[in-house]
Amino acid sequence: MADTVSKEKRSEIMSHVTGKETKPEIVVRKYLFARGLRYRKNVKRLPGTPDIVFPKYKTAVFVNGCFWHGHKECKYSHLPSTNLEYWEKKIADNLERDERKKRELEELGYRVLTVWQCQLKPRIREENLERLTNEIISG
Repeated sequence: MADTVSKEKRSEIMSHVTGKETKPEIVVRKYLFARGLRYRKNVKRLPGTPDIVFPKYKTAVFVNGCFWHGHKECKYSHLPSTNLEYWEKKIADNLERDERKKRELEELGYRVLTVWQCQLKPRIREENLERLTNEIISG
């Protein structure tokens, strides 16, 4: 299917897309805050600018979209059928960057946890967020 807007307009639209304050991030933060966990958001001085950082527990949490971060064996991470070469490279680059930033954080002594968008679906959200809370606290 062809794009319905010009290349310039698509570029403008995409330039307004940010990786902060996403709905999944807000869901995770509200849950953790309600359980008494205090954190910092989008800490730029750390590799990869983690979405949520718990200095007390030396833990960084990334809240990843299944599509953009190539969540393996997830029904939400399938590639589009058009422009396949572009998307394969884009997702592969994202995966490589995610792994590199994770290693850099671990070298600084941080534990790195990832919450996937699919884990926040209403019927399984509570269970997954409780597991995350326990993982942060138990270290």
